[in-house]
Amino acid sequence: MNDDALRGFTGSVRLFPLPNLVLFPHVVQGLHIFEPRYRQMTADALAGDKLITMALLCADQDEPAPRPPIEPVVCIGQIVWSEKLVDGKYNLRLRGISRARILAELDHDVQYRTARVELIPDAAPDDLALLTRLRRELAKAVLPRFENDSPSKRQLEELFGGDMSLGHVCDVLAFALPLPVELKQSLLAEPHADRRATTIADALRVSAARADRPFPPPFSAN
Repeated sequence: MNDDALRGFTGSVRLFPLPNLVLFPHVVQGLHIFEPRYRQMTADALAGDKLITMALLCADQDEPAPRPPIEPVVCIGQIVWSEKLVDGKYNLRLRGISRARILAELDHDVQYRTARVELIPDAAPDDLALLTRLRRELAKAVLPRFENDSPSKRQLEELFGGDMSLGHVCDVLAFALPLPVELKQSLLAEPHADRRATTIADALRVSAARADRPFPPPFSAN
């Protein structure tokens, strides 16, 4: 959670629902904003707190609807770079800063959806030995899938060998690895870093048992 970005946070957020994208804290996602309602949302965010909250549309919601259902756990993001195009569209870079749970959608007089949320702080056990073991097991599940001396593997080795918290590492991996979107959403909804680490490692071990070759695309921690 980024305390500076959320200083003075009122609990009210602008929602940007998408069908296949799960944002996580600590990562940066590029966005191209073209729909009029979300162009207005972006303008309002840039004029105010610079916060936009990414929400995943619930599965099987491909049919147009005025307010299709969304998953209850979302990720608040902060605009860290923006470019307004001549046609009024925007290019953005949005950095995830905190998990949040939707308490109720609001009826603000705007084109886009808004909601009242509660922040979900990251949690981790105090057992340093356990955290070290989980980090090691996670590295063991991830690193063999990448070619030796590849830039992606070097990035990952730096990630595991650095001083980032286990929760931070898990969020970067959950965002960057080609996991099913439903699994990504479940990882976003899990505030406990130790449980996220176990879930990711288990998912990679299962996929390794089923796959004939390593799966990851070029890795980027943003």
